Amino acid sequence: MSSEPRVVFIGNKPIMNYVLTIIRSFSSPDVKEVVLKARGRSITTAVDVAEVTKRQFMKQLDVKDIVIGTEEIKLEGGGTRAVSTIEITLKKEDS
Repeated sequence: MSSEPRVVFIGNKPIMNYVLTIIRSFSSPDVKEVVLKARGRSITTAVDVAEVTKRQFMKQLDVKDIVIGTEEIKLEGGGTRAVSTIEITLKKEDS
């Protein structure tokens, strides 16, 4: 049995692609948590994915944790740029 949560990296795909990935992940009996990771402009998509999954498809989900942060991205010219990040941990309630 795996105690590590599944990780879903959020990018530019449609919201429903990520929602279906989360639903499939939770259909496995050993998965109790899924972590959504996003940065930059994908943060809004990650929030939408969590809310759509929770409100419309899996009402037994809870948001266990939300972690926000900043990553320094190195640029080709030698400088750096700060990019916002978010990790949303979804946990399946025991039924």
